[in-house]
Amino acid sequence: MPGWELFDENEKRQIDEVMETGVIMRYGFDGARKGRWKARELEQAVRSYTGASYVLMAADGTAALTTALAALGVGAGDEVIIQPFTFVATFESIMAAGAIPVFAEVDDTLCLSPESVLEAITPRTKAVMPVHMCGAASRLDDLLAICKERNLYLVEDACQAFGATYKGRAVGTIGDAGCYSFDFNKIVTCGEGGAVVTNSREVYERADMYHDHGHDHTKSDRGAEGHPFCGYNYRISELHAAIGLAQMAKLETFIARQRTNKRAFKEALSSIPDIKFRTLADPDGDSATFLSFFLPDEDSARRTTLALKEAGTEGVFHWYGNNWHYIRNWDHFKERRFAHPISSDILNGMQDYTKRVFKSDELISRTVSITIKMGWSGEEAAEKAEAAARAVKKGLAESHRR
Repeated sequence: MPGWELFDENEKRQIDEVMETGVIMRYGFDGARKGRWKARELEQAVRSYTGASYVLMAADGTAALTTALAALGVGAGDEVIIQPFTFVATFESIMAAGAIPVFAEVDDTLCLSPESVLEAITPRTKAVMPVHMCGAASRLDDLLAICKERNLYLVEDACQAFGATYKGRAVGTIGDAGCYSFDFNKIVTCGEGGAVVTNSREVYERADMYHDHGHDHTKSDRGAEGHPFCGYNYRISELHAAIGLAQMAKLETFIARQRTNKRAFKEALSSIPDIKFRTLADPDGDSATFLSFFLPDEDSARRTTLALKEAGTEGVFHWYGNNWHYIRNWDHFKERRFAHPISSDILNGMQDYTKRVFKSDELISRTVSITIKMGWSGEEAAEKAEAAARAVKKGLAESHRR
C-alpha cells in the first residue's frame, strides 16, 4: 500500500485514452467520447471483483459514505453508531447527511465492538457503521445479527479495506450498503475516488441520482432529464476512473505482495514476548495493508514508535497521538468548531465528548501499526522486518528502564 507504488505504462495508457477524446465528465458527450466510458468500466471491474450487485463510483470515500446514507434515507434526527478509531471522514459523512454520529468502542480487532453497539442503541438509532480498519474486517456476523434484530441499517465503511474479505465475501457487500475509498494512499488508487456498493436496486438508483444533482439518468440529453429529488455533485471524473481501471487489473498482485511482506514482518516480531498481535475477525481475508500489535502500555508503545522511526521503518503509527484517526485529538469535533451553522438536530442530539472517557483509550494507547509496502522485494521486506524487530526490542528495553 498504496497502489501508486506500482504505477506503470498501464495508468498512462488509460489516461491518454481519456485525453484523446477530451471528455472528462462521466455522463453525456456520447459521440465525442468514442465509446470510452472509464467510470462505467471501473464500476464493472469493481462489481466483478467484489460480487456486489450494484456499484456506483463517487468523487471520494467521504462522498460515497454521504451518498450511501442519503440513499438509505438516513438524515435529520437519526443516529448512526460508529467507532472512535477511524478517519475523520466517517463522522463527517454522517453530519453531511444531517444525522448524528454516536461513538461506541473498539475491541482487539481494532474495529467496532458489537457489545458496545448494544449499549449505544437508542430509539433514534437508524444505522450502525462499522469501519474495517487497517485493511481487515469487523465482526460482521455479530453486527449483522444486532442490526437485523433491531431493524437497523448496516453500512460498511470499507474505505480502508478494499480487497479484504469476510468469510469469502468482499467487505462492503455484506451490509445494506458499503463504501470504498480509492484516494492517493489506498491499495487501489484513482488519485481521488470512492464507490458505493449495494445489493439493493432501490438503494443504487437513489444513490445514482443523489450523487449527480438528482438527475434520473433516463435520457441521452442531460438537459431533458428529470430530477425526482435534490442531490449534490459527488461524481468521479473520467481521468480519475481511468487510473483506477489500470489499478484494478493489478489488485490480486497487490494483495499477494502485501501478504508476503506482512508475513515477513510478523515472523520477525513474533519472538518478542511483550507483543500481542491484533485479532483478525477473518485472518484469511486480511488485505495486509498494516501489521498492528499491542504493547504493554502507552509508554512502551510511544518509545517503540520512536525507535522504529529512528531505525528508518516507513509508515509507523501510534494512533493514540495521531490527529487523524482517534477521537482523543479531535478537538475540532468535540468543541463543535464548524465553519458554518449546523442543524439544531445535530447540535442538540450530539453527546458531550469533551468529558467522556473511552474504554478504547486503554487499547489504542498501546497500539502500534506498521504500513506494509507492496513495492518491497522479498529480500527488502526481510531486511526491513529484522530492522523493525531490533527497533521494537530497543523501544521496549527503554520503557522497562524508566
